[in-house]
Amino acid sequence: MNNSIKSHQQILDKLGIVSLNDMQLQAHDAITNHRDTVIISPTGTGKTLAFLLPVIELLNPELTEVQALILVPSRELAIQIEQVIREMGTGYKANAIYGGRAGAKDKEDLQHTPTILVGTPGRIADHLRRESFDPSFIKTLILDEFDKSLETGFEKEMKEIVGSLPHVTRNILTSATFKVKIPEFVGLENPQVLKFEKETGSVLQIKTMASDSKNRFINLEQIIARTSNGNGIIFCNFKDSIEEVSEFLKSRNISHSVFYGGLEQRDRERALIKFRNGTHQLLLATDLAARGIDVPELDFIIHYELPFHKEEFTHRNGRTARMHANGTAYILHNKKHKLPDYIGESTPLEYAERLKVTHHQKWETLFISGGRKDKISKGDIAGLFFKQGNLGKEELGEIELKQDCAFVAVPFEKAYDLTQQLNNSKIKKRKVRIYRLE
Repeated sequence: MNNSIKSHQQILDKLGIVSLNDMQLQAHDAITNHRDTVIISPTGTGKTLAFLLPVIELLNPELTEVQALILVPSRELAIQIEQVIREMGTGYKANAIYGGRAGAKDKEDLQHTPTILVGTPGRIADHLRRESFDPSFIKTLILDEFDKSLETGFEKEMKEIVGSLPHVTRNILTSATFKVKIPEFVGLENPQVLKFEKETGSVLQIKTMASDSKNRFINLEQIIARTSNGNGIIFCNFKDSIEEVSEFLKSRNISHSVFYGGLEQRDRERALIKFRNGTHQLLLATDLAARGIDVPELDFIIHYELPFHKEEFTHRNGRTARMHANGTAYILHNKKHKLPDYIGESTPLEYAERLKVTHHQKWETLFISGGRKDKISKGDIAGLFFKQGNLGKEELGEIELKQDCAFVAVPFEKAYDLTQQLNNSKIKKRKVRIYRLE
């Protein structure tokens, strides 16, 4: 037995989790004891951990081949799951490969075969055709947010992948959508279907503000002013809307990140990093952010534009009032149009001239030009900022460590001085560049 492989309890201890929720416990039991499991549970209830814990227990520590394949609909979800596995400290190698990433990086990761491979269907299918890895040892297939992968046009690739895995003994499918059709091509046999409604204890308030096209931006500003500097996502339907809203927010000096499909992967990833660590408390996004991305607990969401379908409205709202926390969904709507029936009970808001956005940026994100491949750890980075940067413990924000770089949140008012002081410092005998992330 490989001594570096961690037990179930050691993993939970490392993650700081005292106990699993009911969904995670039932999923663990179903996956361990059955060939096929379908988990349907709302966004934010912990589905990733629900399938990872039992899957890790089923791996063979003596085998140096891909044993578990996780297919996901988006790059962000691939990166997020890879990060969760790293944070679990399982002792198993895991890598994420996805469209929009350099092929050379995939080649480097697959050269030292990961035990768990995470990826988008297009990129995984491409590597199977190239025979970049041996699929014959894969015993577990996970289709995470499978309905989203089908919606985004990956059915052909998913069928191809399923047909390329001759020795799968366990299939796990997850979704946040309740009225979902299980795809026949996966070949499930009497699957255990676990359905979980949102846990009680959280309350979602829906508030509406009527507007005409002329005052739309001003009314959006009114809504933001009512959020008391909380964390929230402003949802738009189109890239053009995002660009227009972003220009308006910039004109009002309201800091924010933007996130949509047309952005370069690097920009999408950095937008989420800044949002997670508090540099930006507003994320301006399309429905790409409605599920499957790792963001902090949200105080509110704003529907700048209502989505086209009820389901997307539900997924967006699922980003706030998660688990046992309360949340608010604001709707900015055209006063000439009737609200859709599915919205249900809501509270109308009136324009109040005295309300202005008062925004104080607490954190700034610094980039560090060294990462895991340089044997740099979060502790090494923290040590540099404590010892040479003279920061107190409460002044060091979230550190995100990547393969070839790292990001750290520091107090906004100290960011400039820290870059002057610490740029070209040495971490693990390697000189690193440290600068503010634009």
